[in-house]
Amino acid sequence: MTAYTTVFKALTAGSALRPGEAAQLLAALRQETGEELADAIETQLDGKFRRTGDDTDASFRKKRVRYGISMRIVNALRALAKAPHLSNFPHQRNNRSTS
Repeated sequence: MTAYTTVFKALTAGSALRPGEAAQLLAALRQETGEELADAIETQLDGKFRRTGDDTDASFRKKRVRYGISMRIVNALRALAKAPHLSNFPHQRNNRSTS
């Protein structure tokens, strides 16, 4: 049973949910939705950054860099979906100072 179906049945059952139960159901729904979204994005990226006959070495390096950045975003989305609380964002790989 999918998380959406579980949440739908719980909401339409006619009885009130305790806050803890509701939070668990919503967390499962968020995780499932995040995974599906990340998988869909990864599927769209597949093949987009492959080397073609027209690519020079420099243009292919740029494609690889873009692919790496795209996959970091997909992995950050997966980590965010799995996070127990929405305040637990993945670490930003940024060495720059804010001051």
